[in-house]
Amino acid sequence: MTNLTKQSGYSETMQCVEVIRKKDPNFIPKVGIILGSGLGPLADEIENKVAIPYNELPGVPSSTVPGHEGSLILGNLSGVPVVCMKGRIHLYEGVAAHKIKLLIRTIKQLGAHTLILTNAAGSLRKEVIAGEIALITDHINFQHTVPLIGPNDEEFGERFVAMDNAYDKSLRQKLKLVAEKHGVPLHEGVYIAVLGPNFESPAEIRAFKVLGADMVGMSTVPEVIVARHCGLKVVAISTITNLAAGMEDKSLSHDDTLLYAKIGAKKLHKLLKAFLEEYQDELSQ
Repeated sequence: MTNLTKQSGYSETMQCVEVIRKKDPNFIPKVGIILGSGLGPLADEIENKVAIPYNELPGVPSSTVPGHEGSLILGNLSGVPVVCMKGRIHLYEGVAAHKIKLLIRTIKQLGAHTLILTNAAGSLRKEVIAGEIALITDHINFQHTVPLIGPNDEEFGERFVAMDNAYDKSLRQKLKLVAEKHGVPLHEGVYIAVLGPNFESPAEIRAFKVLGADMVGMSTVPEVIVARHCGLKVVAISTITNLAAGMEDKSLSHDDTLLYAKIGAKKLHKLLKAFLEEYQDELSQ
């Protein structure tokens, strides 16, 4: 059973790679990018793009969430060869955790060495308001599951993977330097991942503050864990779409998430494009 499970995980990944290679045989992406709620327009700026809907990739489920188109985009962004996930899969959609591994590992097998993740998140700090962006320095996994549960896929990584530098310190420093250079305000803090799909209660937000969280969302952490397991360097940025429950006199909604994601996306787009351009030679190797 163990060998079959391992073989299945690897073969699923390689089937996805095969489909992608048939559509763009000579392209080797060096950076993967995951775009969260309302952040898909960045993919529209990719040059020489090849778009592949998730439903054309064996074993990859389609996204069911508004603001997540559900396609893989290959091409060049600011001179760097990238593979972009335009929309992600969430555990709250009822997708098995191992399905999240599939796209991340496909990005790795295509040739990428770095993964940039973005998401929409609520702020637990009153001074970090909707429309701002924040660099993730660390995370708290409150989803009560990990996508690596089960037999280990040794083709991708060892059984136990460290999380002490999950968000690469060097990449974070480079992003901060680029943000300062281009006048993009960039906060930073700890991201806590919850399962969703319901928004958090005010009592939960108070508890999360005690735990040391600065931002809250329903994604990213499973992808980071898989990425680190298979050897990808990781950096992640949240677009702040609201103050968390109980911190302002209004109810939370996904419409507001998409609205303020678009506002924050302008800053995020500027930062990411400048970052890729600034470190184009290094990232393209």
